[in-house]
Amino acid sequence: MVIPLGSKAPLTSRYALTHEVTRYPDNGKIRSDGDDGSARPMTTIQLTGQDEAKVEEFAGNLFMACLAAMELANVELGVRLGLYEAMAGAGPVTAGDLAAAAGIAERYAQEWLEQQTVAGVLEVDHVAKPGRERRFTLPNAHAHVLLEDDSEACMKPCASVIPWLSKAIDIMVEEFRNGTGAAFGLFELHDIQAAFTRPVFVNHLTQTWLPALVDVQAKLTAGEHVRIAEVGCGEGLAAITIARAYPNAEIDGYDLDEVSVAVARKHAADAGVGDRARFEVRDAADSTVVGDYDLVMAIEMLHDMPDPVGILRTMKQLAGEHGTVLVVDERAAETFTVPASEMERFFYTFSTLHCLAVSMQNGGVGTGTVIRPDTLRRYAAAAGFSAVEVLDVEHPQFLLYRLT
Repeated sequence: MVIPLGSKAPLTSRYALTHEVTRYPDNGKIRSDGDDGSARPMTTIQLTGQDEAKVEEFAGNLFMACLAAMELANVELGVRLGLYEAMAGAGPVTAGDLAAAAGIAERYAQEWLEQQTVAGVLEVDHVAKPGRERRFTLPNAHAHVLLEDDSEACMKPCASVIPWLSKAIDIMVEEFRNGTGAAFGLFELHDIQAAFTRPVFVNHLTQTWLPALVDVQAKLTAGEHVRIAEVGCGEGLAAITIARAYPNAEIDGYDLDEVSVAVARKHAADAGVGDRARFEVRDAADSTVVGDYDLVMAIEMLHDMPDPVGILRTMKQLAGEHGTVLVVDERAAETFTVPASEMERFFYTFSTLHCLAVSMQNGGVGTGTVIRPDTLRRYAAAAGFSAVEVLDVEHPQFLLYRLT
C-alpha cells in the first residue's frame, strides 16, 4: 500500500493506515501497541498547524529512507545472484537473456530489470514494448560502482549492510536494555568491514599513508628490513597490501576474532606473502606482547576497543624507543555539531548498531564509532604518549594520528 504523503486526509487517518492502534471510547486518544503485544503507556500529541507541515516533511524523509533501503536490498539481490556480472559488457538484454545467463526464472528477471530501471540503475530502450521484449542495459559507469571491489567508488558493501541489519537490531534491542556490551564476533560483520576498507588500503595505504611517515617510508624504499605490527588486523588486508608492495617488509597482525584471523591467513597464503604477513589470535592490550617494531599501527579499530588506553600502551611498548606508532580512525568532528556531515551521520548509525556495544563489553569505556580527536588525545596521554600529530593526509573517512 502506498500512502500519499502530500494527501490532505486527516493526520490520524493516515497514521491509522500504517500503525496498529488502540482507541479509547471515552476520549478517542491513540495508543500504539508494543512489540510483544502489550500496550504501551498512552501518549497524547497535540499538533498545531505549523506542526502538520513538519509532520509531512518528516514523514516524507522517512519514506525516502525506506525507499532507499528497499532499493539497496534489490541491489544486494542482484549481487548475490550474479545479475550485474551477467549484464556487464553484454549490451542490451531481455529478461529471457538475463534469465538464461544467470540461471534464474524469467518472470523474476523481468520484474527485477524493471525495478532496477525505475531506480536508475539500468537503462531501457523502447519502454512501450511488451515486457518480455524490452531490452535493458547496465551502463559501464554503474557496473564499475557495483563490481570493481578495489575501486573507491564501489558501493557493493553498502548493499550488503541491508541483510546484516536484522541481526544487528536483534542484538542491540537487548543490549540497549542490558548495557553490558557485545562481542565483535557476535555481529558477524568482519566480511562487510573488510569490503569497506579494501579499496581504502588498495588506493591509499602505500600511496599516501605510509609516505606521510617519512622515516618509515625511507626504510621501506631503501630496501631495509622493516618490521611492522598491526593490532586489530581484522582480515589482514592492510598487512597483505604492505607485504605485496614491499618485499623487505615483515608484518605481524594481532586480533581477538578467530574467524578474522583465519581469513587473514588464507588471504596471505593466496597472495603469496604468508611467510611475511603472519597473523595471531591475541589480545592487543596484553602487556606480554613483545617486539621491537619499526611501525606499530591500528587502523579503524581503537574506537571498538573496551580498553583503548591499554591498546595504546601495548603499541608504545611494541614500538620501543625508535619505532613509530600510527593510529587511523574515523574523521569525526572536534565537537558534537548539528547538522552533522553525512559521514558523521554514517558513523553514528554504525555506533548505535555495533561499535558502541563492542567497546562496552567487559566493562569497557564505550567509545563508539564517533571517536573525536580530543578523545584520542586523552587516551594517548593516559597511555604515556607526550604528543599526538594529525598527519597532513586527506581522506573523507579517516584521520591519521602519529603518536610520540
